[in-house]
Amino acid sequence: MAASEETDTTGETNQRSGAPAAEPTDDLVSTHHTITANGKRLSYTATTGRYVLREESFTDGKFDGHVAKAEMFVTSYIADAPANSDRPVTFAFNGGPGAASVFLHMGLLGPRRVLSGDAGQPAAPPYGLADNPETLLAHSDLVFIDPISTGFSRAVQGGKPGDYHGYQRDIESVGELIRLWTSRNGRWLSPKYLAGESYGTLRAAALAEHLQSKHGMYLNGLLLVSAVLDMGTIRFTEGNDLPYSLFLPSYAAIAHYHGKHGDRPLREVLEEAEEFAARDYPWALSRGARLSAEDREDAVRRTAKLTGLSTDYVDRVNLRIEHIRFFTELLRERRLTVGRMDGRFTGWEPDAGGEHFTDDPSVSGLIGAFSAGINHYVRQELDYANDLPYEVLSARVHPWSYADFEGMSVTAADKLAKAMRTNPHLRVHVGCGHTDGATPYYAAEHTLAQLEIPSELRDNIEVRYYPAGHMMYVHEPSRIKQSADLAEFVSR
Repeated sequence: MAASEETDTTGETNQRSGAPAAEPTDDLVSTHHTITANGKRLSYTATTGRYVLREESFTDGKFDGHVAKAEMFVTSYIADAPANSDRPVTFAFNGGPGAASVFLHMGLLGPRRVLSGDAGQPAAPPYGLADNPETLLAHSDLVFIDPISTGFSRAVQGGKPGDYHGYQRDIESVGELIRLWTSRNGRWLSPKYLAGESYGTLRAAALAEHLQSKHGMYLNGLLLVSAVLDMGTIRFTEGNDLPYSLFLPSYAAIAHYHGKHGDRPLREVLEEAEEFAARDYPWALSRGARLSAEDREDAVRRTAKLTGLSTDYVDRVNLRIEHIRFFTELLRERRLTVGRMDGRFTGWEPDAGGEHFTDDPSVSGLIGAFSAGINHYVRQELDYANDLPYEVLSARVHPWSYADFEGMSVTAADKLAKAMRTNPHLRVHVGCGHTDGATPYYAAEHTLAQLEIPSELRDNIEVRYYPAGHMMYVHEPSRIKQSADLAEFVSR
């Protein structure tokens, strides 16, 4: 086991108005804990606080020094183990862009979890925390990373946070934190994994290639939760018909949950939706004005049957069901909307005739519990003091820069394929929720099928499915199953 991180609590987190900026320092705090995980007592050290990220600076070819640029908030968990232990370490982050790591941290992977409730039974304030006996810490040390402007992560005083609000600089800063933590903790010879959720899966895929090419750091695996590796599969832009087909099986799953398919088994509904989405539906969309009246009538009927919408509505939107419109329309007769992140959640709208809902009930139904949980946990249980607001979902990161993709679709699929070709030992686990209306499972399947890798590497990829949404772990049976799936993956 590597030596634990040094604790430095001398760094100031605030400056008096008008005072000169002090040189930023790490403000890490370590505490010791025990938990019963998988029926066994597990002792571990939690270290939380901000690492100062520095960059080598040059002016006219002359070296100016290693200049502080940002302070990145991290919470790590190191299990007590013998010095020669070969425990893996998993670096985890959420997505957004603009999401802190609290959801994976306190929803699924960490030793403490938020009691958030679930669809139809949300927890009531002031909420609560509990031990997580299924924590991945039983199998891997954990490092949770909050990208710049999320959590307590910020640019240094006088720095420009906008410099980090974009695809490339985000990858570089998170990659530098991973390199820094690995070096300081002596973990270069440990098995290493990245765990990302949502946009964090695109980040993880790109990081796998970045860490290889930039630092020679080869990973053992990626844990991709609610994956989106190619934004072209989920963006309903003019002329791009692909998302309409890729969302359709998720629409069918959500409609099934809300009783639109009677007593038909979910698997039967999904198989019908996937078959239609793979062949007849995209063909009908591609025909445009060339589609005969008879074929159009058939496509409208089948689309309406699968999605739970009326044939009149499907016909009026020209067979193209945009996702926010679907969430607003599906239960309109009940004056309810359904969630984008998780279609099992429902909510009320002040205008029951509106075209687009004004609130995602699957976000508003959960955000309070996670916000209360992380703010209490880091201060009262991990002894970290900071007067900054913990940014759970930060709007400050927008507009997010995709300058690297001007005139192109935003994708990291090519980066993942390159990383796998270069490192044939890199394994990929993908977790998908059937009622996820943000990153639909069929879109993930589509992107994985297009990866430019040799056939012998296909077995390096596994996909697991859960009867819940984007944060499938708020559904207790899914959380238990997913925890076991991830434990098996990193322990293999």
